[in-house]
Amino acid sequence: MHKLRGVSGSENHLLALLPALRDAGVDACFLGLDEPGSEAPRFYGRLDQLGVPYRHVRCGADASPRMARDVIRAVRAERPDLLHTHLVHADVYGAIAAHALRLPYLSTRHNDDRYLLGPFRYADRLFARGARRLIAISAAVHQFLAAAGHDSRKLVTIHYGLDALPAARSEITPEAAGIARESPLLLAAGRLIDQKDHATLLQAFALIRERHPQARLAILGAGPLEAATRARALALGLDDAVLLPGRLETRDWLERADVFVHTSRWEGFGIVLLEAMLAALPIVATRVSAVPEVVEDGRTGILVDAGDAPGLAGALDRLLSDPEGARRLGDAGLIRARSQFSVARMTERTLSVYREATQQ
Repeated sequence: MHKLRGVSGSENHLLALLPALRDAGVDACFLGLDEPGSEAPRFYGRLDQLGVPYRHVRCGADASPRMARDVIRAVRAERPDLLHTHLVHADVYGAIAAHALRLPYLSTRHNDDRYLLGPFRYADRLFARGARRLIAISAAVHQFLAAAGHDSRKLVTIHYGLDALPAARSEITPEAAGIARESPLLLAAGRLIDQKDHATLLQAFALIRERHPQARLAILGAGPLEAATRARALALGLDDAVLLPGRLETRDWLERADVFVHTSRWEGFGIVLLEAMLAALPIVATRVSAVPEVVEDGRTGILVDAGDAPGLAGALDRLLSDPEGARRLGDAGLIRARSQFSVARMTERTLSVYREATQQ
């Protein structure tokens, strides 16, 4: 159960986990809380391709008796043995449905969102009280949940798993967007929001262009800061070197890029980091939250402090100036992704938690 707005980290996690659970013998069905105007149809289209059944209800106001009724009806119709929720809306309405139907339930927590340290943490703990387990997608999120006051006996860490690049080709390819074959390409992917800190990335790229004038930067994603991001690129004199093509499938861009860059101020996991590793790309990322659990500093990428534009520029310059060294980091990242973050490993751990939760 998950609220649908876009198709990014937690949604892509489910697109990997749900078919793997079904292959393992679990009759997994998805319940979506559909926000009007969202990318829900795109997500359901992917579920159809994967053979995962689903139901959905309309998601309106945050506090909605109608939605509580509709969720209870949808869950009752499936008669599940266990309810598994993702993100806050599903956590709240899933807890209500589980209580009404006397079902065991558990929740996966995908972020170390700062609002959960504020007053809402009391409501969050209340709705999580009946959960059999709280799955953290990283050790950083595990520690964050413990600090927010959740029962440490319920907490378990299961990293994301991914085996391959997205199957869908990009709607616009780098070549079609005008990226010359000889131009070094830096790639970022993520929503255009404060958390991703593309402002620092643009500042760093302005410094990079002094030494690598042919370099190009592509930021794949959409969000409320799109206009501000374009304006900042223009103010820095980068409008001819920065591409903001919107929300695209990432495959062709990952295959073309020379370096993947990730400048988040916090990050529950960062599934795009796994995609970059599976593309054998060297990574420059911020040393925040769960990122050091994914990217090994000096082995699969380079980690820098959040908000440090000169430090970020220095790391990017190092990789652009040493293609052979960058290639070694990318190759090591591919090995690490396949060995440490496989779908099989994630699924096995999840099945173990399901067995524990249903046997209590």
